[in-house]
Amino acid sequence: MKKIGITFLTACIGGAVAIGSYKLIETKQHNSLSFEDRQKVYFANNPHQLVASPTGDLDFTQAAAAVTPAVIHIKTTYNSSKNTDRDPFEGMFDEFFGGRRRSLSPVMASGSGVIISEDGYIVTNNHVVEGADKIEVILPDKRSFQAKIIGRDANTDLALVKIQGKGFPIVKLGNSDDARVGEWVLAVGYPFALNTTVTAGIISAKGRQIGILDQNNSARSNGESQARTAIESFIQTDAAINKGNSGGALVNTRGELIGINAAIASQSGSYEGYGFAIPINLAKKILDDFMKFGLVKRGYIGVSFRELDSDVAKQLGVDEINGLYVDQILLGGAAESAGLKKGDIIIKVDGKHIASSSDLQERVGRLRPGDKVQLSYLRGGKEQSANVTLKGEESVKTAKSGSRSSAEVFNKLGASFAPLSNTTKKKFGISSGIQLAEVRSGGLFDQYDVPKGLVITSINGKQVNSVDDIDSALEASTNDMVRISGITSDGSRLTMNFPIR
Repeated sequence: MKKIGITFLTACIGGAVAIGSYKLIETKQHNSLSFEDRQKVYFANNPHQLVASPTGDLDFTQAAAAVTPAVIHIKTTYNSSKNTDRDPFEGMFDEFFGGRRRSLSPVMASGSGVIISEDGYIVTNNHVVEGADKIEVILPDKRSFQAKIIGRDANTDLALVKIQGKGFPIVKLGNSDDARVGEWVLAVGYPFALNTTVTAGIISAKGRQIGILDQNNSARSNGESQARTAIESFIQTDAAINKGNSGGALVNTRGELIGINAAIASQSGSYEGYGFAIPINLAKKILDDFMKFGLVKRGYIGVSFRELDSDVAKQLGVDEINGLYVDQILLGGAAESAGLKKGDIIIKVDGKHIASSSDLQERVGRLRPGDKVQLSYLRGGKEQSANVTLKGEESVKTAKSGSRSSAEVFNKLGASFAPLSNTTKKKFGISSGIQLAEVRSGGLFDQYDVPKGLVITSINGKQVNSVDDIDSALEASTNDMVRISGITSDGSRLTMNFPIR
């Protein structure tokens, strides 16, 4: 009997070791999976009722019920010592996160996020958590957790944060490439710090580039300018979204996540019919990079280009009015190695026609250094193709001497400026600024109907109080864009982006 007992005990111990080893291997395998593959395993083990896509009665209740448990409220706290007096997307292209102001006590703000993995990974916007000293995540069931940042990227305005725990509800990742203009969508988030809010609208456009992200990328600390690195290919929607919706979900009627809400276009700072979301197919790669590397592994082609239309084609003396005209080939870049030249016109990427620069940026943004992309281009009227092996960030540095001078940009604005009186400063409650005294015909201010008398408070994010300040601020222009923030005569705040090509 004693022998039998020993044998039984040995068998139990062996079984426990085997089970423990299996669980260890299973955990390692799980941690190596992408978020999309994790979700495949999750839904295979947790069958859920398929959400029907309505076409007749427009009943969104199933999609809303499937999504809202996994869209969470994010509250952030900023110490008073941090510079929190400038909202990066304040004004015409206003962010949903809510402005932060300098204070003697800790400052709080709020936004939204989406749980994409049952073990607590959450996608949100970079500008929702950037610089935060404390990040609190509140679930719809009122549970509260402290979150840590896994990775964030200003070039795509995406961030990945994590809370401790298991068994959290998740939103199913969709396919933003399949989303169509005119398709019904839902926006889910926490506008104005309210509880979960669901609104409906349609996809108004795809591949929108609004020039908002490049304006927040500063020059390198060593004085070198940067090649275009921000990726903007937004899904535009008219679903009602407001401050607090940043980082929230844009889902189709099947309850699948197709975008992360990021910005609105508004004169008032509140909903006026134009919202923009980051496509989930771009986000998938960025989020997987965060999990695996803690940062984004981005591949670059190594070209600067202009979008063609009839006016640009006439100016350049080319017959093609669609595609991207290659202005510059960066020395040592991927494009140079593949044989591309200045004057080539890129018309396809991986066999798909390019409608705008955002089409190329988003496609390349899904790849890493070492990956290949096929570019089709016109040279001398004949179509050619090249397989381009993408290179890392070190390949896209450009010399500072190649940037536009502040004088050149200043002249393009077509304006004269006057010092701001103390009375005007007091009227608007500001300590610095400069007034637009004259708008000359044909300049950028004239073309974009910038009102005479506008009080300009900052250019490219830098405060201005004199013409010398303007020169200094204009030197910070990136991506051939100038960003001007100001106050109109009736006290309304606005921000405008100007292309300076």
